[in-house]
Amino acid sequence: MDWSIQEIAKLAGTTSRTLRHYDAVGLLPVTRVGVNGYRYYDEHALVRLQRILLLRELGLSLPAVGEVLAAQEAAGHGATDALREHLVWLRAEQDRLEAQIASVEDTITNMEGGGPLMAEHMFDGFDHTQHQAEVEERWGEHAFASGDRWWRGKTPAERADWQARAAALAADWADAASRGVDASGEEAQVLARRQYDWLSGIPGTPQTADGHPTREYFTGLGEMYVGDRRFSANYGGETGARFVSDAMALFAEREL
Repeated sequence: MDWSIQEIAKLAGTTSRTLRHYDAVGLLPVTRVGVNGYRYYDEHALVRLQRILLLRELGLSLPAVGEVLAAQEAAGHGATDALREHLVWLRAEQDRLEAQIASVEDTITNMEGGGPLMAEHMFDGFDHTQHQAEVEERWGEHAFASGDRWWRGKTPAERADWQARAAALAADWADAASRGVDASGEEAQVLARRQYDWLSGIPGTPQTADGHPTREYFTGLGEMYVGDRRFSANYGGETGARFVSDAMALFAEREL
């Protein structure tokens, strides 16, 4: 089954001109051209268009969208895998927006009721720099400066890809915890290795000479996941965070 360019434009809330441009720049090749000269798109093209529009919603330019799609394909991610990554990111974005909404609602309530503004909550969900003081207190000014410079140096495509991978890792942890996976078993230890490798790519954190997280930092981070509700929420709550922490501690004991 396929659809004409006019039908797709109407369904997607875009224009035929936009779809022709996507074809011209190699983002969304037309599936076939009919004898009447009309362009048609099949189901695979529709899925690709959905992915393109999702990435555009993140503010990515067309070249950046192309980079993300190419990177996903090079990594062997099929359309379903890519959409799962998008879904994980969208849920994380939903949480961030809910934090923003709650923050603004609280500000309005306090302003209308004459109550004091809660400065520590006014900017929840807005900017990664909101945790600057906390990061500097835990790991020093260099840690935040290095991490901030690293993040700002990424392209929009690199940021979106990093966020998607981070969210996918958290989702895999939460899924394993919900299934009662043994923290000492192979599946959990593979996840712990992924967590370890993921942290290795973040500058400014306590690392060994070869650029890997120190044992103390790795296990301490796992304990923080349990003790801080902001982090435990990423793993399905305190029970999930405890599973992650236990698996990380066992990995550190065996491998570090």
